[in-house]
Amino acid sequence: MTDHAPQALAAIHQRIENAARQSGRASTSVKLLAVSKTFPADDIRPFYAAGQRAFGENYVQEFAGKVEALADLTGIEWHFIGPLQRNKTRIVAEHAHWVHAIDRLLIAERLSQQRPADLPQLNVCIQVNVSGEDSKSGVSPAEAPALAQAVAALPGLTLRGLMCIPEPTPDLAVLAGQFEQMQALLLHLNSQGLMLDTLSMGMSADLEQAVAHGATLVRIGTALFGARPAKTTA
Repeated sequence: MTDHAPQALAAIHQRIENAARQSGRASTSVKLLAVSKTFPADDIRPFYAAGQRAFGENYVQEFAGKVEALADLTGIEWHFIGPLQRNKTRIVAEHAHWVHAIDRLLIAERLSQQRPADLPQLNVCIQVNVSGEDSKSGVSPAEAPALAQAVAALPGLTLRGLMCIPEPTPDLAVLAGQFEQMQALLLHLNSQGLMLDTLSMGMSADLEQAVAHGATLVRIGTALFGARPAKTTA
């Protein structure tokens, strides 16, 4: 049910505002991405009506269906936040505004080649496996600088920053350490001549810790849409 959209959005914006204030930041420095993956297209409409514009999707076929179903929503901003296979890049290159999970140069090259010339450049982030978990996608922090420089040189793309999915742990010190590492890595890349402005990190359970360590975009799903339906594989 999504008739609670205005209230859910207001609650998340309040959490962001509180976290930003405690960190001496303006709440406007943190963007909310509503993660709508696995929810039907019609569940997005109430959030759009309540003012939300940026939505995140993980699965290519589901993404394509929602782009078509919601083509009437002017100004909607699509973020592809899941891993991409090389044979599924075209639909994302043609319809997404952002891609958050670049972890191989090959994927970035295909997005660059397939981005239509009449569209603005595609905003992209490098996914960093900051927790070092084998189950996680992303490059290691040590590999990120070389990949970032290579991606930044590609036409049709604008490298905006870094993304991570931290270790799922209630240990706030562990979370803080991983978010701090991401913040330091972004500063390091900018010291090498890149002009990155985005740290995509923080979800429903840990957005406060992420904002405290420089997150500029938080990816919120459960706290907005509720418990997720069964996972698809599209």
